[in-house]
Formats: sequence, C-alpha cells, structure tokens
Amino acid sequence: MILNTVIFDMDGLLIDSEPLWYEAAVKIMAAYGVTLDEKEYAMTIGLRTREFLDFWFTRHGINADNLPLAEHDITALVAGDIIARGELMPGAESIIEFFKEKNFKIGLATSSPVVIVDAVFERTGLRSLFDECCSAELLPYGKPHPQVYLNCVEALKSHPSSVICFEDSFNGMIAAKAAKLRCVVVPDKPRRYEWRWLAADYVMDSLLDFNDEILGRIAF
Repeated sequence: MILNTVIFDMDGLLIDSEPLWYEAAVKIMAAYGVTLDEKEYAMTIGLRTREFLDFWFTRHGINADNLPLAEHDITALVAGDIIARGELMPGAESIIEFFKEKNFKIGLATSSPVVIVDAVFERTGLRSLFDECCSAELLPYGKPHPQVYLNCVEALKSHPSSVICFEDSFNGMIAAKAAKLRCVVVPDKPRRYEWRWLAADYVMDSLLDFNDEILGRIAF
C-alpha cells in the first residue's frame, strides 16, 4: 500500500522539551528526597508522567498518595516552561511542510497530556498543520503500548501499512512498531548508535536529514 499518512511524536522530536521535562523532574523528585541524574532519567523517556513518577516513587519507596500532586506539579512546570521558552527541534517545521506538500494526512501521537500539547501549539503555532492529535493521557496504557498510535491511525482513517511515523524514544519506537507502522527514529546524540535502534526502519541524526530518497527507501 502507498504511504499517504505521517504521524509524529511530540516531546523530544518536534519540540526540544526533554531538557524542560528533566529540569522539572529533578525539581519535583528532589522535593521527595530523590536525586535523579540524566542517565536514570533516560530510562523512562517516552512514558506518561504518571508512569514516570510511579516508577521512581516505587523504586524509592515514596508513598503513592503523593502521585496526583507530583503529577500536577511537574506538568504545570513543563507547560509553563514550554510556553515561555520552548523551541522547535531543527527541521520540525520543514518536515511537516514536506509531507503537507505531498498531501499526506498528518497526525500527532503523544504520551503527554493535552495541557502539554496545547502549550506546544500555543508556543509554536503548528496546530493548523495537523489533521488529528491524539494523547495517551486518558488511555489505560501509554507508550510503549501501541494504543495511542492505533487511535491516531483510526482518527486519520488510514491503514497501518500506509503510515510512516517519527519517534525519538525507545518506548515510542516500540509503540509504533507494535502498531505495525513504519518508524523513523531520531535519537538524541548520546544514544544515537545504540543497537536497539536497529528495530526502526530508519535512524537519522536530525529531522533535517529526511528527504525524498529516504522516503522512497522506507516506502519500498
């Protein structure tokens, strides 16, 4: 089947928000007596905020009753920081336009809550370029479960075999492949050459690298 649909992840792929999430995570976890370094944080990139917190609260024996407040606080911090100083990743706008010019249906499938999606669109003005936006916020499971991708494919009225998606995290890639979608991964530089990205259909250093030749290889 011919590719006619593209679905993008958001955090760390289109918007350079992972440093903001990390800053907020460090601040919130410190309030509970936990020091979180970048290597530890990277283990949970791509999870929903509640799942991220539940992982670290469980590991450090923190009372789960604190989860709702911690989730609210970290989300509020990140949303505010995105609106104030969030920046698009290199090539984010141009790759959306690349597919727009080819009349692809364009979707967004993110683990982030809707308030973060709204903050990104408020900051970047990209909302009008997307045909459908799906959040895993209220789903039973977030990435690496494929449901948010399956929902986005359905909302776009597409077939999985006609979809290419873009991810930056391992959890996101697993979700996309579990949904039987072609997946291009753009990992951050420290993890660019890890063996686990071999499960992707293509790996790039930057969204700026994508072109017709790569699209043709993936579509084959």
